[in-house]
Amino acid sequence: MVGSVFLVRKNKTTGKLRLLYVEPSTRGAGLGRRLVQECIRTARQLGYRTLMLWTNSVLDAARHIYEQEGFVLTHEEVHNSFGDALVGQTWEMKL
Repeated sequence: MVGSVFLVRKNKTTGKLRLLYVEPSTRGAGLGRRLVQECIRTARQLGYRTLMLWTNSVLDAARHIYEQEGFVLTHEEVHNSFGDALVGQTWEMKL
């Protein structure tokens, strides 16, 4: 296995993309984008009207994929969850 992503239910009309991960040895080959696209496709098939995700601003490659696939940044907030001051971001996509 070289990558994964989760689609979880937030509520009846909203899904959440969670934990996108691609092994370092395979990054840059488009797998992350493909995983996000499959998550979006599945969310639509399940009837969700909105897909959202939370990430950190320092995860540039993932944020680039989210933006390119149609997610819009809706909220930012500083947090210290991992030992350093980071900027958490919420992104959403209307399906």
